[in-house]
Amino acid sequence: MSSTTLRRLALKVAFACAASACFTSTFAADVLRVSAIPDEAPTELQRKFAPLGKYLEKETGLKVSFVPVTDYAAVVESLATKKLDLAWLGGFTFVQAKIRTGGTAIPIVQREEDARFTSKYVTADPAIKTLADLKGKTFAFGAPSSTSGSLMPRFFLQQAGLNPEKDFKTVAYSGAHDATVAFVAAGKADAGVLNASVWDKLVELKKVDPEKVRVFATTPPYFDYNWTVRGDLDPALIKKLTDAFLKLDPNNPEHKEIMALQRASKFIPSKKENYDGIEQAARSAGLLK
Repeated sequence: MSSTTLRRLALKVAFACAASACFTSTFAADVLRVSAIPDEAPTELQRKFAPLGKYLEKETGLKVSFVPVTDYAAVVESLATKKLDLAWLGGFTFVQAKIRTGGTAIPIVQREEDARFTSKYVTADPAIKTLADLKGKTFAFGAPSSTSGSLMPRFFLQQAGLNPEKDFKTVAYSGAHDATVAFVAAGKADAGVLNASVWDKLVELKKVDPEKVRVFATTPPYFDYNWTVRGDLDPALIKKLTDAFLKLDPNNPEHKEIMALQRASKFIPSKKENYDGIEQAARSAGLLK
């Protein structure tokens, strides 16, 4: 084969590769990759997201792909490495994402409820009536990186003069809010804590008997969940996403299912400063360096 023929072949291969890369890049740009912290069972997360995903496809003109993750850290890392475009984060996970991305992650919206979020301490033990009664008991948090299932409830326990590692018999991590209730109901823990929204849903769906597992204390309110985008996403797309969330209305029949599954009365704009208190709590607990 002559050198001229080889050069022509090399040019053809290079052109084909460039065209392929261009196609792949264009294709990737047509897909909005979305995920959520795994604070509930994977099947429940998929069920909650399905109608919202279809709505976002309609509003953005992009194909929406839900990308399941194995743990909280995976969402943070995927945002930082540009494997995700949009993610449902808890307050503490957002703080971690902000730090991991060098401050570029942007919280665009939160539910109105997330501006005054709470966690519920639950038990099936009749002897437990106050937080002070937890001394010497077994206790279950959710995931270690959960804002409402670990960080803030732990902060408020400390405010009440309780050190879980010293004052409780044992401390366990169930991994998710619904799993915490299952722990308590099955007697694997004397008490536990989960976010108020999941507790209310479990009661409404009759997946927990509030006569058997009951709420005995509630935290003060704090900021929690938000929808966050990676900072280098196209500003026009960020605006489309923000506007899409803000115009969701539970009184609109087309939006009713979405809002019910998201357990939202409305979405409101969010901002990084909302989570300064959570960052301070995390630093005081030694969870951030």
